[in-house]
Amino acid sequence: MKKLLDHINFPEDLRRLQPDELPQLAKELREFIINIVATKEGHLGASLGVVELTIALHYVFNTPNDQLIWDVGHQAYGHKILTGRKEIFDTNRQLQGISGFPKRSESDYDAFGVGHSSTSISAALGMAIASQLKGEDKHHIAVIGDASIASGMAFEGLNHAGVTTANLLVILNDNAIGIDPSVGALKQYLTNVKKGTEKQDNIFEALNFDYSGPIDGHDLPLVLSELKRLKTVKGPKFLHIITTKGKGLKQAELDQVKYHAPGKFDAKTGELVVTSGNSQPPKFQDVFGETIVELALKNENIVGITPAMPTGSSLKYMMEILPDRAFDVGIAEQHAVTLAAGMATQGLIPFCNIYSTFLQRAYDQIIHDVALQNLPVVFCLDRAGLVGEDGATHHGVFDLAYLNCIPNLVIFAPSNAIALRNMMYTVQLGIDFPIAIRYPRGRGHLLEWKLPFEKLEIGKGLCIKKGSQIAILSVGTLLKTVEDAIELIEDKEAIGYYDMQFVKPLDEQLLHEVFKSYQAVITIEDGTIVGGFASSILAFANSNQYKQKIMTLGIEDQFIEHGTVDQLHLLQKLDSSSIKKQIETLLVEINNR
Repeated sequence: MKKLLDHINFPEDLRRLQPDELPQLAKELREFIINIVATKEGHLGASLGVVELTIALHYVFNTPNDQLIWDVGHQAYGHKILTGRKEIFDTNRQLQGISGFPKRSESDYDAFGVGHSSTSISAALGMAIASQLKGEDKHHIAVIGDASIASGMAFEGLNHAGVTTANLLVILNDNAIGIDPSVGALKQYLTNVKKGTEKQDNIFEALNFDYSGPIDGHDLPLVLSELKRLKTVKGPKFLHIITTKGKGLKQAELDQVKYHAPGKFDAKTGELVVTSGNSQPPKFQDVFGETIVELALKNENIVGITPAMPTGSSLKYMMEILPDRAFDVGIAEQHAVTLAAGMATQGLIPFCNIYSTFLQRAYDQIIHDVALQNLPVVFCLDRAGLVGEDGATHHGVFDLAYLNCIPNLVIFAPSNAIALRNMMYTVQLGIDFPIAIRYPRGRGHLLEWKLPFEKLEIGKGLCIKKGSQIAILSVGTLLKTVEDAIELIEDKEAIGYYDMQFVKPLDEQLLHEVFKSYQAVITIEDGTIVGGFASSILAFANSNQYKQKIMTLGIEDQFIEHGTVDQLHLLQKLDSSSIKKQIETLLVEINNR
C-alpha cells in the first residue's frame, strides 16, 4: 500500500484525497509523530489525541485563509506536519529548528502564537470580528481542551462571543486531562454531559452558542460530516468532541500524565528509555515537594496551591499525603494567587507554587491582592530562568524584573537545594510580608541536601570568597557556574564572589563592603538584565556615588528561542567558559588603566 503521507506537504494535497483514504492517513500521521518524538523528545499524548480532528479541519476548511488556532499548542504536531513542515519536523524544539508550539513567524498556517493556555477563543473572536468589519468571508476555529476551557480567560471569550454574530467555531477537545487530570466542577459537568445524565440547561447553549455533540473525535467520517454542517451555520458555534489523549500508543493511553512529554522512548513498544541508574542530585521541584510535606506534617497551618501543575511542581507528594491541605485549582493562576491571599488573611501559610512564566498571568493579583495588603503568601516559582526546548513562551526570565518593582515583596533566589529548603523552613516560622522563592527547572548539584533545617536571615547575602580586584555578585543557581568559571582563571586571588541570595531587599551592608574593597563589580543573573538584579545594583551604586566599572551579565533584552539550557546559556554568555573570558577581559582593563 502506498504511503499517503509521503505525498502530502500542504493541506491542498490533503484535500485531493478521497474521504475513505483519510483513516489510512491518520494511521500514518500517528506513526510519523511517534517515530520522531521517540528519539527527539517533545509533547506526545496531546498530538496523538487530535490526529483525526487535525486531518478533518484542514480537509474541510480552506486553511490558511480560514484561520485555525490551537489552544496552548501542545497538540499541534500533526498540524505542523500537514502544513509544510514535515521534512523539518525532526528539528522540532531544537536550537534553530521549528518551535514546539504554533508560531506566526514560522508559518502562515499558524494563525496565532500560543504556549500558555486559554487564549484561543479570545484571539479567534478578535480575528472573526476583524473579518466582519473588513467584509471577508472566512471561518475562524479555536480548538481548546477541557482543562483550558475552565480558565477564566476562556470564559471571558465565550461570554463576549455569545453576544456577537461572529463566524466563530469553538471546538472543545474533551479528554478529561490537561497535563494532569482536569479538576473542578466544570469537569464534572462535562462528564455528566458525556454520560447523558446532565439535566441542567446546556451551559454553552446558555451562552448563545449553537451547540452540537458530544461526538467521537476519532470517528473521522462523523467529524468530517459535522464540520461540513457547521460551515453552513452562522454565528458562534460550539462542537464538543470526545478524544483519548495518547490515542494509538498503548502506553500513552494508559499513562497519560507521563506520556504528555515522555522524553525518549521505544517507538515500537512505547517503553521509556531508562537513563543511567547512578545517583543524581534531586530536581528542584522534588526538593520543594518533599520539603513542604516534611514541614506541613509538623505545621498544620501550611497549605499548598498549584494551578494545574501538581506533577510538574511536585505538589503531588503533598496531595497524596495531606489531600485536604493541597489544592490543584486548575488552569487558573489569578484565582490561585487570590485564593492564597484569602487563606493568608485567616492565619494559614499558603505555599503557592506556580511556574515563573505562568505567574505573569496573575500580575494584578500579586500587586493588589497580596502585596498591597502585605499578606504573607509564599510564592514558589518553579522553572525560573531559561527552561530549554519549550522556548520563548516558557522561559522564566522576567520574574526578577516584574516582581522587583512591587513594594513589600521579598525576592529570594537560592543557589542550591539546601538554601531552598532552609528558606521554606524559615518562612513557615512566621513572616509578615509576601515572598517569592524562585528556582530553575531540572537538577541542582548537591547529593547531600536533606540536612537539618537552619533559619535564614531575610535580606542577608553571603561572601563565598574574598578577592583583591573584581567582585562577582550572583543570585540563584548560577553561583555554581561562577565557581566553575573562577576555577579556570589563572589569577584566582583577584576574584571575590558573593551569593547575594536576595534581589529584594538587597544586603546593603555587604554591598558597601564590596564597593569599598574592589575595583570592579560583575553582576550575574539568569533573568533579564533590564529591571532585574543588575538594575538594582546599578541603582545602589548610583545612589551611593560609587564609580567602579560594573559589568552586567544576564538575559539580553530580547525573547530567547528554544534549545537546550546549555546551548542557550552559551548564546547568552552565561556558561562558565564565557564568564571566564569576561572576567579576564575586565582584569586586563583594570590592570592597564
